[in-house]
Amino acid sequence: MPDTTMDADVIVVGAGPTGLMLAGELRLGGAEVIVLDKLAEPTGQSRGLGFTARAMEVFDQRGILPRFGQGETLEVSSVGHFGGVQFDFTSLEGAHFGARGIPQSQTEAVLAGWAADLGAVVHHGHEVLALADGFLDGDHAEVTVGTPDGVRRMRARYLVGCDGGKSTVRKLAGIGFPGTEATRAMFLADITGVDLKPRYLGETLPNGMVMAAPLKEGVHRIIVCPHGAAARSADDTVTFEEVAKAWEHITGEDISGGGAEWVSFFSDATRQAAEYRRGRVLLAGDAAHIHLPAGGQGLSTGVQDAANLGWKLAAVVTGRAGDALLDTYHAERHPVGRRLLMNTRAQGMVFLGGDQAEPLRSILTELTGHDVVRRHLAGVVSHLDIRYDIGADGDGDGDGDGAHPLLGRRLARIALTGPGGTTDTFRLLHAGRGLLLDLADDARVREAAAAWADRVDVVTATASASDGGAVLAGAGAVLVRPDGHVAWTAAGGADGLDAALARWFGTPAER
Repeated sequence: MPDTTMDADVIVVGAGPTGLMLAGELRLGGAEVIVLDKLAEPTGQSRGLGFTARAMEVFDQRGILPRFGQGETLEVSSVGHFGGVQFDFTSLEGAHFGARGIPQSQTEAVLAGWAADLGAVVHHGHEVLALADGFLDGDHAEVTVGTPDGVRRMRARYLVGCDGGKSTVRKLAGIGFPGTEATRAMFLADITGVDLKPRYLGETLPNGMVMAAPLKEGVHRIIVCPHGAAARSADDTVTFEEVAKAWEHITGEDISGGGAEWVSFFSDATRQAAEYRRGRVLLAGDAAHIHLPAGGQGLSTGVQDAANLGWKLAAVVTGRAGDALLDTYHAERHPVGRRLLMNTRAQGMVFLGGDQAEPLRSILTELTGHDVVRRHLAGVVSHLDIRYDIGADGDGDGDGDGAHPLLGRRLARIALTGPGGTTDTFRLLHAGRGLLLDLADDARVREAAAAWADRVDVVTATASASDGGAVLAGAGAVLVRPDGHVAWTAAGGADGLDAALARWFGTPAER
């Protein structure tokens, strides 16, 4: 008999924000998960600073925000930009430029602690070296891993690459990564011993663009984008002296007397994986999409990839749902990634195009004087405008007689009052289960959902229009997926609810 022992239900490769978020989501869904990371320990570097409004909501849906040490409301800015053109994000209700000043090292520590509390296992110093044949149509994925104790083979039902833009998993699975090559190099560093004026949203000057923001006492994050700097090999290194020279070239300010906690460079290379799933291998985060880091959207998109994939993959490996549920991951998230690449490329042209882009900046500045434009751009950059194509009535057959405006969109935080007292929609999603809001106290809705009680919570409540509930107008019941997106609505009764529950949560345990 062949050895069918599995090391875990899922092996996640990469212990960055995406991989750690995915690990926690999988554990909430009851899946056994191991995270492998080739680094001996986390870098501790600040790198990505903060996250978008939608990523904040994802964290809030899981009760993670208090772990950042600043209470449930993190510091946000209502003023943001698109390609350096500034405008007020509050044109779109609930929108802002996201949480600012949160170093990636802190985000990783928060997510690592959360995932560990849920039972996820993280192995540092473990590098994936090879992927065995058979992952396309076999019953498991098998990888060869270099560990501190030597080379070993590990098995899981599924393998997820969250291992960055140079993803080993993506390459081993033979997944294409089409896009555009880098055309320029840009620098970033956390510098010390220098007093700089803040340039939070960037300053465009004749020789390039710079950003600067204080991180902590005596430390500033700078981003330096000189015009004409040639693209560099991904294996190149950069020195503080190069960064200081580029800063002086653009600003005229000499920072060479200071130092740096770390320095790096990035590019405007833009690529997206052709497939987010190939057999038993899936991709998320930078392994699936790379782009110019405009507006700090990369980390946030990876977190949302994980939130979309985690509950689905957990449902499949625990037998609650069929394998076809995983196909919705690519169907939903690939278009989001494509749109991300479009908006970051557009921002790069506006922000970094020099004198040639000045007419474009001028036109964009005029356009942001219109509320409809501000609302649109705020939705794009905050990620609050994402809407999945779920179907007209939520069951996927497209025969509904018209969709509620919320269908496919994320459900914002809404205050609710029910027999058990007051609560809100985000609090009800902390456990990572489905949620059915019975807003009309309808026994038909509760009866239809009873067979899915092991995976969907039914809450009878009313929503106050003054606390965000106005968006629920016309809905007597709303089915919410674990990732916070609305999967079904009805003005009254339970028509189509069985089909929607089966589509997203699988065959019920007992009928």
